[in-house]
Amino acid sequence: MNIADFLKKEAVIPELRSKNKTEVVKELSQLVSSLYPNINTDSLFQVLMEREKLCSTAVDAGVAIPHGKLGGISNIIAAFGRCAKGIDFESLDGNPTHLFILILAPENAAGTHLKLLARISKVFKVADFRSRLMEAKSQDEIYELIAEEDAKH
Repeated sequence: MNIADFLKKEAVIPELRSKNKTEVVKELSQLVSSLYPNINTDSLFQVLMEREKLCSTAVDAGVAIPHGKLGGISNIIAAFGRCAKGIDFESLDGNPTHLFILILAPENAAGTHLKLLARISKVFKVADFRSRLMEAKSQDEIYELIAEEDAKH
């Protein structure tokens, strides 16, 4: 299982416009809904914010993995956003979050969903990779970096 199996290049935002946690979740929800018209932006936003209420999905080292399950989809969907300034996403280490990987899974995909979350955690633990992502200049470059690093693991 590779991240690129679920992440389209068009689902990469090189620089998020968002200024806070709610706006990040909304911006990524809108992107997913624009690429997958069968997904309602408001429903997706609600699912992701409900998950955030349980515990922030910001892990550490500037990475957050907002995720949730949604009925009406048959495959896992991913999106990626980057914010150079960083956003307070209530991370475990208290530092700003720069890299956001949204994961949306079908309601019956618990095993696959958890495997993908573990894979993302492993790939994004690599400090050099995170640095290269922050320096990338374009959507294409970000997507290629993710696919290349993912293939190493």
